[in-house]
Amino acid sequence: MKDFLITYKPDIIWILGVAAVVSVLHLLTNLVYKWLLRKEKEQFPEEQPNPIIIIKRLLNALWLVLGVIAISAAFVDQDKEAMVRANFRLVLYLGFLAVFTIVAATSTNMWFKKSILKKIQHQYDPTSFKFLRYVAVFAIYFMGVLFGIMAFPSLRGVAQTALGGAGVIAIVIGVASQEALANLVGGVFIISFKPFRVGDLIKVTDAMVGNVTDITLRHTVIRNFENKMIVIPNSIINKEKLINYNLGELKCCERIEIGISYDSDIDLAKKIMQEECEAHPLIYDNRSLYEKESDSPIVKTAVVSLNDFSITIRAWAWGKTFNDCFELKISVLESIKKRFDKEDIEIPYPYRTIVMKEKKVNRSEKIKES
Repeated sequence: MKDFLITYKPDIIWILGVAAVVSVLHLLTNLVYKWLLRKEKEQFPEEQPNPIIIIKRLLNALWLVLGVIAISAAFVDQDKEAMVRANFRLVLYLGFLAVFTIVAATSTNMWFKKSILKKIQHQYDPTSFKFLRYVAVFAIYFMGVLFGIMAFPSLRGVAQTALGGAGVIAIVIGVASQEALANLVGGVFIISFKPFRVGDLIKVTDAMVGNVTDITLRHTVIRNFENKMIVIPNSIINKEKLINYNLGELKCCERIEIGISYDSDIDLAKKIMQEECEAHPLIYDNRSLYEKESDSPIVKTAVVSLNDFSITIRAWAWGKTFNDCFELKISVLESIKKRFDKEDIEIPYPYRTIVMKEKKVNRSEKIKES
């Protein structure tokens, strides 16, 4: 036993020293992790500490792998020690590069979030900052992957080509045939020309109406009135003809149509619709100065069509915003129906006239039957 300890004493000391260093680094990593976690909860209580958790696990795994490589140096021949050192440096480089990339991306993301919150508080448009946040984070991770590839001699040429101008052009050409580039270009066009912004109420189709909550590199997110998130690729929404209710003037006109029977009093029905609309608190007076001086009605009504079994009357009611118009319409429809019931104005059902023909019987057939 003494001979064994004397012979391998330097190796044993080396192994114990490496184990001690790994243990200390593991302990320091956990202490720093708890401190960072506490600080993040104080400044950003709603944020999930996922990046900090990833960094902690990455560092603990890095210390363990480096420790194993360092310990393995005691069991290899001298001609292989150079390879062990090279592997040690490679793992150390990749580990710190990964940590630096995550820290840089997380810090950039948090800075953009703070800037976006400040813009929202000061009632500025945060759309550009939201889009640039995704671009910056993507660029950091992309550069981190490229520098990681450069650590391998066999792949170094690929990374250097990608970093050069020819490589960028080659990448763009390669991606141009895919939908990803179309979504990316669509997002850039949306941010540049601003057909809508974050917070705007837009209508893409009848099934896709809501407020824009986010614009990313790939898609646009809309929250509809059912609180459902609609994810639309930028390449699609960039081609669609959409309605932006927040672009320009916010006021809008709501056309309220109701059908009455031919036996009902048309003038009375028009008067009821006008009175119910004008009495609603959300009605907006859109009359010009001349119309006000000439005492024109706030809500205009007219017969717009004569149908098979009904007469359609339309009222043009204005609201300050799209939401006001929607609430105005559903409220006024109910009040008009109640007034129609009191005034005996009928909202008809479809009428159908059925003509029944009796089959004629020949005289010869009657004689045979008799």
